[in-house]
Amino acid sequence: MTSPDAIAAAFRDHGGNLAAAAAAFGRPRDQWLDLSTGITPRPYPVPPLPAEAWTRLPEPADLARLLDAARSGYAVADTAAVVAAPGTQALIQWLPRLRRPGRVAVVGPTYGEHARAWAAVGHTVRDPLPLETVEAEAAAGRLEVAVVVNPNNPDGRRLDPDRLLALAARLAGGGGWLVVDEAFADVTPELSLCPRAGGAGLVILRSPGKFHGLAGLRLGLCAGDAAVAEALTSALGPWAVSGPALAVGTAALADLAWAAAARHWLERQAAALDSVLTAAGLPVAGGTSLFRLVATPQAEAVFARLCRAGILTRPFAYAPTWLRLGLPGDDAGLSRLAAALGTGE
Repeated sequence: MTSPDAIAAAFRDHGGNLAAAAAAFGRPRDQWLDLSTGITPRPYPVPPLPAEAWTRLPEPADLARLLDAARSGYAVADTAAVVAAPGTQALIQWLPRLRRPGRVAVVGPTYGEHARAWAAVGHTVRDPLPLETVEAEAAAGRLEVAVVVNPNNPDGRRLDPDRLLALAARLAGGGGWLVVDEAFADVTPELSLCPRAGGAGLVILRSPGKFHGLAGLRLGLCAGDAAVAEALTSALGPWAVSGPALAVGTAALADLAWAAAARHWLERQAAALDSVLTAAGLPVAGGTSLFRLVATPQAEAVFARLCRAGILTRPFAYAPTWLRLGLPGDDAGLSRLAAALGTGE
């Protein structure tokens, strides 16, 4: 069997690699409880799709319906343009290619793909930096782009929207951008900058992957000014989003009643997870209602112990005392986690 250290290393960049976990521990994929991703365990119910969603090229009207649903679901300002892409990851990788190489700062620690994407095409990246340092660098004119995840992954840190708007305005004064990744903002809509989108230099990323549980749909949205939208649309090319993704995304983003109920359900599930973690002596260091971050010197040992019980969590190379856990989603999953942590009946 692979050593616990080697197993943990395989999951430090991303969660969700059940095939690797299954191979390492000899447990079939369908016997794992995957808590490694921060994706809701109660996804939006995918509606029946018309055959044309699979057999025809997407029509402009299909895309228009999705963008209208995104405006409604994310409360995007009328002054902003919205672009759809095959996943937020595609947007993360395309945005750095729309600017000449410059100086980029990533507020972190946070989702590692942001820094990697900017560095990969020749930008000079400083990562991670505290927000105060980024603000000072922007004020001194030593920065072209800043990247923020709000609320943050993996610690759930929340940044004041007005403070971020001030940073965006400062960067825009020199032709720069503030990129705000709001992958987890559905659970805290009061933090979202979408209602104030459209100003120069503010680029906002959203997705139904986490909150709606539709990660496999590969659908991402970008709200920004007309110049950014035009450049992204040109880069992505025609039919960037599949017909099934357009249809499902439209239904999910337009269903505001489902979203409101989901927020309440997630809050209750997160509280239940807190109780299990606290009983196990694992201090909750942060998170959102989609995931919890615990801080303990025994993080790697806990990771390995849970893997042996068929429960996959998320360790971090840059913070070996951290472990992130998503929601089990039901009483059976909570009980299984409690038993693996030695606190169950």
